[in-house]
Amino acid sequence: MTREEVLDLIRNHLADELEVAPDTIGESTRFREDLDADSLDLYTLVQELEDTYGVAISDEDAAKILTVGAAVDHILAHSPPARGADDDEPGP
Repeated sequence: MTREEVLDLIRNHLADELEVAPDTIGESTRFREDLDADSLDLYTLVQELEDTYGVAISDEDAAKILTVGAAVDHILAHSPPARGADDDEPGP
């Protein structure tokens, strides 16, 4: 998964939920200040990210994610490796 893929998912989710144009949402966009997202909007986004990418986002971590870019960073840092990805372990 690429940074752009994660950004696109978040951008599209926010655009749909908050009824804003996707092209107005960038990495520096702040959830509360720029998009007027409330706690329910943010909870829904966290659930979407957890379900889509198989990551767990604690309440403490969620409270620290203030921008779209920070959400992308968190997903990329905490997502499990892609299936079929090369690893250092030898095969059977």
